[in-house]
Amino acid sequence: MNAPIQQSQADILNRLYSMKQKQLEQAVQQGNRLRCQVLEAEADAIFSALKSLR
Repeated sequence: MNAPIQQSQADILNRLYSMKQKQLEQAVQQGNRLRCQVLEAEADAIFSALKSLR
């Protein structure tokens, strides 16, 4: 994969990860454990995708 496409994908994944972290913070404040678990799993998957680009 070429560098511009990889960088574009990394930018998108970084934004998604950031948004997911904000959602997770909100779920923690609301005390919604199940939602927290789902959001953590989603954040982990996004983070793994980011690592695979490097």
